[in-house]
Amino acid sequence: MREEAGPSSLSCLYPAPAARMMMVVLPSLALTLICLLRAGAEVPVQPGFNAEKFAGMWHVAAAASNCSVFLKMKDGMKSSITTISFTPEGDLAMKLVWPLPDRCQKFELLFQRSGQAGHYMAAQEARDLHVMETDYSCYAIVHELKQSGQDAHTALQLLTRDQGASPQLLQRFKELILTLGLTEDMMAVLPKSDQCTKAVS
Repeated sequence: MREEAGPSSLSCLYPAPAARMMMVVLPSLALTLICLLRAGAEVPVQPGFNAEKFAGMWHVAAAASNCSVFLKMKDGMKSSITTISFTPEGDLAMKLVWPLPDRCQKFELLFQRSGQAGHYMAAQEARDLHVMETDYSCYAIVHELKQSGQDAHTALQLLTRDQGASPQLLQRFKELILTLGLTEDMMAVLPKSDQCTKAVS
């Protein structure tokens, strides 16, 4: 029997509620962040990234991750809706609505801009985001690296302006998965869903 995706299956890609985000500062935190920054520096970004064109609503058409919880639950996940905007300071604000069996789960993330266009870092936790590829009007491929304790989780998402993805986009997504040390069995093509359309505001 296939397991349904729940809030825990999103923990590798999105944060826990604010009450659970308190962290104990350890002496090794500085070293952890340095390793995270080095790993992030190896990920390419869209040349000439244009934040204004990238803003707006996207559908998560496919995702891949080496997170064990994601791998366990990915077959029960559905396409979600992500809305991207930018603050006057140039930081990236992400609002996501993910369909769960009994409700629509909402997440909000704020990524601070770095010195490189298309590269952002989460203000609340050790999370790194790169917009690897986009044509702005049809698709985008976004890479996230999250440090959780002693583990680093890599995630790749295929975003599309309309629900669904063409075979050509999925093939390109698979190619990038392999270059980042992930494998095709870590990938999920997410079924279309209108469950949470009304929840997007």
